[in-house]
Amino acid sequence: MAKGIWIFIEHHDGLIRKVSLELLRQAKIIAEASGDPVTAVVLGKNISSVAETAGTYGADKVIIVDDEKLGDYTTGAYTSVLNKLARDEEPLAILLGNTAIGKDLAPRLAHRLGVGMASDCIGMEADEKDFLKFKRPIYGGKAFCELTLTEKPIVATIRPNTFPSGAPDAAWKAEIVKADAVINADDLRAIVKEVALAASLRPELIEADIIISGGRGMKGPENFVLLEECADSIGAAVGASRAAVDAGWREQKFQVGQTGKTVSPTLYIACGISGAIQHLAGMGSSKVIVAINKDPDANIFNLADYGIVGDLFEIVPLLTEELKKLR
Repeated sequence: MAKGIWIFIEHHDGLIRKVSLELLRQAKIIAEASGDPVTAVVLGKNISSVAETAGTYGADKVIIVDDEKLGDYTTGAYTSVLNKLARDEEPLAILLGNTAIGKDLAPRLAHRLGVGMASDCIGMEADEKDFLKFKRPIYGGKAFCELTLTEKPIVATIRPNTFPSGAPDAAWKAEIVKADAVINADDLRAIVKEVALAASLRPELIEADIIISGGRGMKGPENFVLLEECADSIGAAVGASRAAVDAGWREQKFQVGQTGKTVSPTLYIACGISGAIQHLAGMGSSKVIVAINKDPDANIFNLADYGIVGDLFEIVPLLTEELKKLR
């Protein structure tokens, strides 16, 4: 009998990615109503601490596959291991973050299992008939569709920062089950020799606690140095609106919005951003929003907790200097 919701746990250097914690919490909410267990699936090398942490975030069970060949993510090995586990245990759903790894792994896993999948979902709730119902953007974020998947297991990727991640509960103890990896030579067609990380001291956009973003009001790519200096003074990430990305001022990986990245930091500072619906959808859940714009009628002020009407080229340098003094 098919059972439960599985969450694929992404981790790096012993730390679980935020999106995996968000999925654990949301799965727990859904499972409490349906009575189904939530299982965290952790693959990798020397991952006992990761498994224990996953348990404190609400997983009823943690399946751990600890193997030398899983030390670095490779499509073939991870797909093969997850496929076997899913066929043996028959979960109702397997959920992954819509990250670089999730977008690579989920469709291959769905193909192996002979089921469809839902990708880049921004909503998930219980469905009486098909167990889960998803919401995802279509037509470049101009519309949304709701969909269900009739074949089990359901495979879906969820956009980061769609749900809150909650807090760990040290008193919650999950059952930890160790499984063996069955990895054949055909599964290792690609072998990771080296991982080269981008040289940046700034946090990743979707993981950042503070973000400062620029829009069309930055007037050019050269002016983003103002935001970078401000960000470095407070350990923040730098983002951009779709208008700035479309103009070629910033790479697409920095785009905040419905067709970019959804973020949910403690503090979001919007500089020269008018506040188009597409952008607000990507950062509207930020706890505190500060807007800097010379147009007093800019839509961003309707959402902002604090607004500064003025020239960002005068205000941001002053803000940077004051923040440096505080640090």
